[in-house]
Amino acid sequence: MSEHKHKSFREENGSYKGVFAWIFSTDHKRIGLLYLYAIVSFFLIGVLLGALMKLELMAPGKTVIDPATYNAIFTLHGVIMIFLVVVPGLPAVFGNFLLPIMIGAKDVAFPKLNLLSWWIYVFGAIIALSSLFMGGGPPDTGWTFYAPYAFKTNTNMLPAVLGAFILGFSSILTGINFIVTIHRLRAPGMTWFKMPLFPWTLYGTGWIQILATPIVGITLLMIVGERVLNIGFFDPALGGDPILYQHLFWIYSHPAVYIMILPAMGAISEIIPTFANKSIFGYKAIVISTLAIAFVGYFVWGHHMFTSGMSGTALYTFSLLTFLVAIPSAIKVFNWVGTLHKASIQLETPFFWAASFLFVFMIGGLSGLALGALATNVHLHDTAFVVAHFHFIVFGGVGFAFMGAIHYWFPKIWGRMYNSKLATSGWIIFFIGFCTLYLPMFFLGVTGMPRRYYDYVEKFHGPNIVSTIGSWVLILGLIIIIYNLIRSAYKGEKADKNPWGGRTLEWTVDSPPTLENFDEIPVVNRSPYDYRKNLES
Repeated sequence: MSEHKHKSFREENGSYKGVFAWIFSTDHKRIGLLYLYAIVSFFLIGVLLGALMKLELMAPGKTVIDPATYNAIFTLHGVIMIFLVVVPGLPAVFGNFLLPIMIGAKDVAFPKLNLLSWWIYVFGAIIALSSLFMGGGPPDTGWTFYAPYAFKTNTNMLPAVLGAFILGFSSILTGINFIVTIHRLRAPGMTWFKMPLFPWTLYGTGWIQILATPIVGITLLMIVGERVLNIGFFDPALGGDPILYQHLFWIYSHPAVYIMILPAMGAISEIIPTFANKSIFGYKAIVISTLAIAFVGYFVWGHHMFTSGMSGTALYTFSLLTFLVAIPSAIKVFNWVGTLHKASIQLETPFFWAASFLFVFMIGGLSGLALGALATNVHLHDTAFVVAHFHFIVFGGVGFAFMGAIHYWFPKIWGRMYNSKLATSGWIIFFIGFCTLYLPMFFLGVTGMPRRYYDYVEKFHGPNIVSTIGSWVLILGLIIIIYNLIRSAYKGEKADKNPWGGRTLEWTVDSPPTLENFDEIPVVNRSPYDYRKNLES
């Protein structure tokens, strides 16, 4: 075997030097890491904006920022966190890095397209964030850009909307790449039902990215047309309909929630069987429920609009469908808990993240049913309850799964182990901070505090103080986690191929992997979660 086979992908620079060896690389692993560094940078900006909002809400009246700045901050917090962090999130980072390895391929189907999608992502991000620095001030519409305000406001809306439009192309190209890769490049013997669950969830996500993203692209272009050309799609004065905007926006943005959460569920489905040392319970049920979520997720957008003025038929149809889409998610939770039943569980940091994911995801999901029921939604719509529900699903679901995934695959990606005591203490502090930050918002919402308001009446003061203190605790946990991971990437102990005893293909290659992942393409002849051999050995 020649010497260069054993170089890791980090040492193979190709024809470029320095930073160019990364930003022009078509290696899926380097592209995954480029996404990781970009996404984490944007995430930290989003966290700072969120912390500023919590600081403002610590007491009634003006605390640190004025109302116009507050509106701009919650808009930017939303745009950054949704379009730049959680939608690309797990698929762009772990999907790019691990999908080819997990299905036994040397790269994705279209490596150059993959690099292009990262460049489009960066270009879209720069344009969206440029709205901060141009004349007119940052946008203040909220991340949803609701009409008619989105084309009446004097703030700098166009760059934010065009940036989100461009980011959509990155999402579509990634989806196409993953679907073709999974169809065409699976290792010999890897039938559909021998494929690990993380690639399955990326497959479901890919279809949503391809089919739903163009809708939001067209909708955002309509907003641009409305602002620049006064076309009148959504302006009642010109015969348009603002409710039409909400329909078009949520037809994409509800499936987008499943673009965020499906890969998170896939990562959890990898972590739990590994640390339970046990085959996943109900593999086919998880696969079918993944595809069911991807499918039914298209038909529930109306639950964002129960108070916007729809017909009675539309209201109860959307409400029923919202309850139906909860069933596949509940099936998955049952599968995960079933996997843990009577298992010999290894208590490691990735498992703690997965277990706490179950906790916060259940709270998020069950509070969603309260919002999906018409009678309660009328009272809870546009209150802090919605903010709590949303963050329990998107930050609690996607965020905890992302943290679980990075702690699980860290030895594979960087070839080193992290300090597990520090990692676990970071998790505990983060988890306590998270619950302290968002649980009071459920109470605030039930008692009637509206969301997105810069000020509030005295009776909401207590829970807001608790919530703000929670944000500080969460940030402390985050600092510990990030410090530990960065330090370990340089100074951690060297990791072997399979530190956790996983059974999927990524644990059979070097840590970190070589440029082409495998010396020869593996032949697959067993299920991906066959732990019986572990017990025999």
